[in-house]
Amino acid sequence: MNTLIIISVLLPLFGFLLNGIFGKKIKSEKIIGFIGSGTIGASFLIGIVILIRMLQMDPESRSTVVTLFQWVAAGSFEVHAAFGIDQLSIVMMLIVTGVGFLIHVYSIGYMHGDPGFWRFFSYMNLFIFMMLNLVLGNNFLHMFLGWEGVGLCSYLLIGFWHDRKFDTGGYKPGEATTSDAAKKAFIVNRIGDFGFLIAMFLIFKMFGSLNFSDVFSTAPILANRGDETITWITLLLFLGATGKSAQIPLYIWLPDAMAGPTPVSALIHAATMVTAGVYMVARCSVLFALSPLTMDIVAIIGVITAFFAATMGLVQNDIKKILAYSTISQLGYMFLGLGVGAFSAGIFHVMTHAFFKALLFLGAGAVIHALHEEQNIQKMGGLKKALPVTYKTFLIATFAISGIPPLAGFFSKDEILWKTFSDGSAAIWVLGWITAGLTAFYMFRLVSLTFEGESRWTQDYHPHEAPRVMTIPLIILAFLSVVGGFIGVPHSLGGSNAFEKWLEPVFVGAQSYLTPHHEKGLSTEYILMILSVIIAVLGIIYARRLYLSKPEIVDKLSKKFSWIYQVLWNKYYVDEAYEITIVNPIKKGSEKLLWKGFDVAIIDGIVN
Repeated sequence: MNTLIIISVLLPLFGFLLNGIFGKKIKSEKIIGFIGSGTIGASFLIGIVILIRMLQMDPESRSTVVTLFQWVAAGSFEVHAAFGIDQLSIVMMLIVTGVGFLIHVYSIGYMHGDPGFWRFFSYMNLFIFMMLNLVLGNNFLHMFLGWEGVGLCSYLLIGFWHDRKFDTGGYKPGEATTSDAAKKAFIVNRIGDFGFLIAMFLIFKMFGSLNFSDVFSTAPILANRGDETITWITLLLFLGATGKSAQIPLYIWLPDAMAGPTPVSALIHAATMVTAGVYMVARCSVLFALSPLTMDIVAIIGVITAFFAATMGLVQNDIKKILAYSTISQLGYMFLGLGVGAFSAGIFHVMTHAFFKALLFLGAGAVIHALHEEQNIQKMGGLKKALPVTYKTFLIATFAISGIPPLAGFFSKDEILWKTFSDGSAAIWVLGWITAGLTAFYMFRLVSLTFEGESRWTQDYHPHEAPRVMTIPLIILAFLSVVGGFIGVPHSLGGSNAFEKWLEPVFVGAQSYLTPHHEKGLSTEYILMILSVIIAVLGIIYARRLYLSKPEIVDKLSKKFSWIYQVLWNKYYVDEAYEITIVNPIKKGSEKLLWKGFDVAIIDGIVN
């Protein structure tokens, strides 16, 4: 199994090097696409083989460490390059490679004819390679290598069409290019990464090691001595997670990341980068469980982000930006689950979200492809006849994200809300419950304006269904969005919650340090389940009524509550606030230093 793990990680690197070095000379899109997709597909198949072998082992024997070589040695500081496989990392590996493979296949059709075709697949393969290092790294430094690697790849892919303008949604109209979006993502993530770095320094100072096994086994002993360093470590780690997984206050980069090609959006949002913060917190569950203060902060930030992003999604018109805000909101749900100690439920939502969010983005890409790069849903409508496969699969994903049973999103989201209520956080549950209704509303607003009603697109367009290389991944993801939740059916509905049982050995240590959940009884669970479905159905019905039956009401409401509409349309003016308080002062200060000759005379003088 050790050899298989190494091969599965190196395959995407091989694809990156092959297309990166020879892609321009190969020229054939079929060969380039086969190399790019085939390496990821092979890595996924190896992951399946590893999973099967793990299933044949006793739960206590399923954890394996593969040491590659001594990486860093300086005094007492020693780190090995090593991969670790356990129940959590194999789940993440299969999500990354499985969904990543479908996105790669889809990209063969979407990127057809692009002069940078070979470069695109090279970057995508590098992205998967770095993400595998992140989820399989067996120590904090190895995880950080993958962490920074996906940040670099996101910069390359968001700015892939570096000279194109993009709509910022009212912020800096007509000025921004995709390069600006890429820089924004890179710089904002560096703020979170600074927190991760400081946390690693504190971890080594406190534990004398960066290996997960050493840190997690020693942490409870030091925590019992009343040492508060663990709280600082977890807060700094969570700062890193807020950057990578787009939570308040570092979420601002993600909507602008839509400037990249749509498959990039799907890869970043569904299978890779934005789930990195969730995975990191789950991996460090023992540390977080030892700090009740940090756990509370994680839950509160998560639910506020979920609600906050959902409100902004209500008024957006860019099809990809609506999905971007839904991603931020769903990530908030994941952190809510982690914050209340429902670590398995949080990872369960990572998995189901990967299915339906990848489907939504790829479906949006098919729409954009059919309408010659049009992304404004106000200029769409009536597309379900022209794009029947895209419409049906997109609709399935929309039901899934809205939490309608028995689709995948229902089981994972309901598990998080139930564990939140069981933990005694009724107020947080209410906010999460309202967010579920908002999600259903803005997603069916999107479906109604895009696929139903009268066509509002230019009559010169002749939209048609995407080629099979693009629609087959949609069909597979739609199937997973329907059945993916059955692996986590709770006991209250007659299931065994196999997913939670699978991850139990990983989180058993953390659970032992948490306050047990308050048992509310089956009747309470059923009531809460029914309430979550009711608010989702109401959101669906109201969205269809407003945007299909009574569109004039929308105009009346937007005029009556114009100030609320403007606040939401301008995304609470957060970008403007950052511009005034942080960006402009730094720019002006730099310009003054340059103008006074400090940079040229002193800094350059020292270097020269």
